[in-house]
Amino acid sequence: MKAAVVFRILIVVLGLLALPLVAFAQDDDVAPAPPSIGADVPLTYFGPAPSMVQRELIGPYQLLKSGTIDLEAGTIALPLYRGQLTSGENVWYVLTDTSDEANAAALGLNFSAKLTYADVGNAVRPAQIEADGSVTFERGAVDFSPEWSITPGEAPNTFPPTAFQPGSVGDEFYSPLARIGEYIYNAPVIAFGTDAATLDAYCQGSPDYSIVHDKVVSVCPSEGTVTLSLTAGFSFARPVLYLSTETNHPLPATMERATYAPGLEDVRVGGDDSAFSAVERIFAITNGPTGTGNPQRQGFNSALSGEGSPLNVLGGIPTIATDYSPLWDLNAGEWTQEAIDNGYRSRVSEEFQILGLVEQGWITGPGGADFGSTGFVVNCPIVFRFL
Repeated sequence: MKAAVVFRILIVVLGLLALPLVAFAQDDDVAPAPPSIGADVPLTYFGPAPSMVQRELIGPYQLLKSGTIDLEAGTIALPLYRGQLTSGENVWYVLTDTSDEANAAALGLNFSAKLTYADVGNAVRPAQIEADGSVTFERGAVDFSPEWSITPGEAPNTFPPTAFQPGSVGDEFYSPLARIGEYIYNAPVIAFGTDAATLDAYCQGSPDYSIVHDKVVSVCPSEGTVTLSLTAGFSFARPVLYLSTETNHPLPATMERATYAPGLEDVRVGGDDSAFSAVERIFAITNGPTGTGNPQRQGFNSALSGEGSPLNVLGGIPTIATDYSPLWDLNAGEWTQEAIDNGYRSRVSEEFQILGLVEQGWITGPGGADFGSTGFVVNCPIVFRFL
């Protein structure tokens, strides 16, 4: 029996939440290696991961507990909710984060105090709870009918793409955020204006992306679930999985297979961890190393070449930081030609590693510009931490 198969069986037996089992074939090098490598004892001799004793310690940990993760498929099955606009259209949505700490714990959502400060302009939709328990949103429609498309630039610099079209577009008032009661919830819309019977045709998968979000793998109102695909990345050198659902600009929306949400344009960027900031930073590399199977692979050029996730680097996430927000302020970095010529270009996986390389002059903003916020906001709730 192949070693990889034996290892998978041992992990299931030990109940370690599949420590090294990365969900994506092309991102297998992101997952932690088994602790038995180089040791004199087999994997069966190792005890539970420390994170199973205390969540802040090293080891795998599911942050978004409301869903069931399939690490092999790279998906999460979440509760599916039906609400409506005041104009009557069905709104099918999921819940991922809230500014209500107690309800976050009760529902298995991520708690984000920073969401409180997103309530400016159209960034948060007013909503009210009805007698039947459903939620009515005052505004914010989404059109899922556009056909997703992207045309990479000429290799090796496939970023930026020469043409792009997101697969779903919100109206001028759409944002995934909603004020429900006294608190703000992250409630991404995955289908709009469609009845339950139509969506139930996709309980087994192969959905019609002209009526559902591009991240949907299967959707089943009769069972109250929707399965969504996840993205691999890092946070403080820890491999993570996150769910990318909306952005405030068509370009990142297309690259993320997310919804363009104009309401998020009102979220202030550049403030990071200052008072009243609603965002945390996510770091992306435009011209990282490329090549399928390359353990240093990373970046937009790689992703647009079909090699896998760009492996973006998230700032603070729950359990290891206090400043988590699902609203990420995209900071894009470009390796300088001098860094590339000197052989310094490699995979980066930690915020302060990146900032140090910027300080030393090896990474700049795109095109040699000053490093910092691109102005793009990406709604990426954190789902799972491998370490």
